[in-house]
Amino acid sequence: MDMAWQKTQLLLLALVAAAQGGQPRTPRAKTDLINVCMDAKHHKTKPGPEDKLHDQCSPWKKNACCSVNTSRELHKDTSLLYNFNWDHCGKMEPACKRHFIQDTCLYECSPNLGPWIQQVDQSWRKERFLDVPLCKEDCESWWEACRTSYTCKSNWQKGWDWTSGSNKCPAEATCRTFESYFPTPAALCEELWSHSYKVSNYSRGSGRCIQMWFDPAQGNPNEEVARFYAMAMTAGAMSHGMGPLLLSLALILQLWLLG
Repeated sequence: MDMAWQKTQLLLLALVAAAQGGQPRTPRAKTDLINVCMDAKHHKTKPGPEDKLHDQCSPWKKNACCSVNTSRELHKDTSLLYNFNWDHCGKMEPACKRHFIQDTCLYECSPNLGPWIQQVDQSWRKERFLDVPLCKEDCESWWEACRTSYTCKSNWQKGWDWTSGSNKCPAEATCRTFESYFPTPAALCEELWSHSYKVSNYSRGSGRCIQMWFDPAQGNPNEEVARFYAMAMTAGAMSHGMGPLLLSLALILQLWLLG
């Protein structure tokens, strides 16, 4: 029994060492999912304080991936960031435009989107985020604010006429209400930017969904959300990657004990 116990201890130590050191490598390391900036056109290389972030971007001033100039520019009707015109089908309602500005602030400024960053092969960025779990109330309020404004497309990521230098509706497109193109809140939030967001079943304050709007005096709630999903992804990848090795070691342990 003494020999069997010694062998068991050796195998247990091997299992622990394997579990600690056997995480699979990916283009963006699993430990690099928290407090990071995307590799995109206007993003900083690393997040940091920006005390003078403009207006709706100011909630991120303690730790931001955007510069002051970027935060100012994105508040314009047609900004130089992407030459994108919100008013492509007439004047967008101010309440609706506030949501689009907030969406852009989140995209440009947030350091808490690491778990959803994906590599892309696009001329203006090398990374994007995909299926970010947006809190359901934030999506619903966005849709309510915009349902009576007008647009001509359901996917704003592609298909525009750029011949004038800024986006215009393609010749065959018709300007109709947002509600016509996006009959539900989920249709708006998920289809608008090619599934950058996925509407969550969780509510604001749950720690399980990303908030587009938050009070910086209460801290940034998206930090907790990023940590939760980063830990879940790391644990899942580790479990998946270690499965065959752990099974092999378990079989070796049985053979040793039988010997």
